[in-house]
Amino acid sequence: MIMAYIRERLSWILLFVFLQLMLLFIAAVDAQIPFLPILYIVFLSTLFFLVFLFVRYNRETKFYKSLQAWDDTYDLVAISDPERPFETIAMDVLSLQTERFKKESSIRLMEMQEEKDELLSWIHEVKTPLTTMQLMIERMEDETLKAQLQYEWLRIHLLLDQQLHQKRIPFIQNDLLIEASALEPIIFQEIRGLKTWCMQKGIGFDVSLQAAEVLSDAKWLGFIIRQLLTNAVKYSSASDIHIESDLVADHVRLIIRDAGRGIDPKDMPRIFDKGFTSTTSHQDSAATGMGLYLTKKVAEALMIRIQVESKPGIGTTFTLIFPKRNDFVSITGM
Repeated sequence: MIMAYIRERLSWILLFVFLQLMLLFIAAVDAQIPFLPILYIVFLSTLFFLVFLFVRYNRETKFYKSLQAWDDTYDLVAISDPERPFETIAMDVLSLQTERFKKESSIRLMEMQEEKDELLSWIHEVKTPLTTMQLMIERMEDETLKAQLQYEWLRIHLLLDQQLHQKRIPFIQNDLLIEASALEPIIFQEIRGLKTWCMQKGIGFDVSLQAAEVLSDAKWLGFIIRQLLTNAVKYSSASDIHIESDLVADHVRLIIRDAGRGIDPKDMPRIFDKGFTSTTSHQDSAATGMGLYLTKKVAEALMIRIQVESKPGIGTTFTLIFPKRNDFVSITGM
């Protein structure tokens, strides 16, 4: 701030220096003017000028220091009151722009909320005919056609579920219920949801849970497991998906391991990016690139760390590392 102030007042400083040098020059060339008294006057003037600059620096930079330290909360109370006309002009413009921004942000937030509510309402409305369709499919006698329709029904159901949770994620903090949740019913519920798809592809499950409970939100944890199992089933065939849990260093780990096609090493840094689809199967139009992105967002809200290991042609392993109880204290007040 000191250098900025000097640059701002540089023209005044140069004018003062020029006037003092001019006095010394006149005293030097004019023999009738005593040089030492003029030099003494110049010295005192310079001293007073430096004191003046110091005082003015503290007064004139007070407003701008508070402006520089202003955070992004758009609370103008943190800014010092303007004391000079130019500061008042700057504060008036800043207040006007801030109020305009707050108003526009409020309108955008309301529009987003209305859009979310409309979409959620539409999704719930669509679930009714989907449920009816499922009942009709179950009554079909043609097993081949029945399996095909069940698979397509499941795809629609999973896409709607993904869209539903995508709209809820921005408000996830309002929907969390952190408690001790049993893993087995959550996992088995998600496996049952994929049963017809797994039977069609010849995929089985090997579940071994040494750690029976985790500290998490059961509903949102179910969403994470659903996304990981969906990916495992989608990219596997005629193999088993292994689901294990254990306790390491007071952290519960949930491990989901498949024997699918695996992930290319060059894709690994990007698998959680929004909209990213595999470069090895880039032509797959059915891939949305949203599953792992949403999984990561939910995991961050639940303070779950995700580790991924994969080898092309061998399979992929996702490890969910759950937090300790103390990790939630600062957030939930448990």
